[in-house]
Amino acid sequence: MRLCVAGAAGAFGRKHLDALSKIEGVTVTSVVGGGPDDIDAFAAERGIPHATKDLAESLARDDVDAVILATPTQVHASQAIACLKAGKHVMVEIPMADTLADSRELVKVRQETGLVAMVGHVRRFNPSHQWIHNKIVAGELKIQQMDVQTYFFRRSNLNALGEPRTWTDHLLWHHACHTVDLFQYQTGEVPSQVFGLQGPTHPELGIAMDMSIGMKAPSGALCTLSLSFNNNGPLGTYFRYICDNGTYIARYDDLFNGKEEPIDLTGVAVSNNGVELVDREFVSAIQEGREPNSSVDQGLSAMETLDRIEKSFG
Repeated sequence: MRLCVAGAAGAFGRKHLDALSKIEGVTVTSVVGGGPDDIDAFAAERGIPHATKDLAESLARDDVDAVILATPTQVHASQAIACLKAGKHVMVEIPMADTLADSRELVKVRQETGLVAMVGHVRRFNPSHQWIHNKIVAGELKIQQMDVQTYFFRRSNLNALGEPRTWTDHLLWHHACHTVDLFQYQTGEVPSQVFGLQGPTHPELGIAMDMSIGMKAPSGALCTLSLSFNNNGPLGTYFRYICDNGTYIARYDDLFNGKEEPIDLTGVAVSNNGVELVDREFVSAIQEGREPNSSVDQGLSAMETLDRIEKSFG
């Protein structure tokens, strides 16, 4: 299978390139860069035959079967729709859009084309969260509360590599999207109640730097989510699962019990790399002609919940 990676030179684009190199039968034939990228040099360094800053150029190529979009949030929906209309399967990084209307339009085009369209909800695929999910499906665990902290120190517009961004990140539509989707995935329910609070807006970035979000599932399970770009400390997202049969703490691809004792995740998945597992699911769904786990149709539910939370800000 021949893939194009758009946003390839960015922090997450590089993660996808590394992941794809581990999947047998997959070749990256084209990469798309952004404004400040020296995408030609980047492609040459990685041995990728085609590079451009125009996604349409890659979409017109016969040697591109599918596209991974690791591009700025604001263009996710329009680029994903362009891929589908060009006859290319697509996986778009989260969020699939930054408005509910654009999310619905993307799902509509996916249904019209019948192609594979997936959202990169990597938390579903992290072995730590898969271990929990398997226990839930087996009836061995029931979530009572998910307590989640998403903390970064991002008072200037830099990416995960410390490089200047050409776009502005967002705590709700980007970072909260991970937890909203995961809460719905793990409980199997859409929240019946939601609320959201946001702190002061950054004078230059124009975004709230702190948020508090609450969700309640019809079963009674709660999710408490705190997000900040002001946290000058350990960075990342940490999930505490408070269950009827134990407490578990997930930190990306690692899992601990409530006493901070590590849990063996051997055999949970073919890799311990969540991004690789996302990419493997995308490729497998195309090869097998099926809907992927975390399709855009499934992802629409998370976007509807995010829209409800945003409206609760007042």
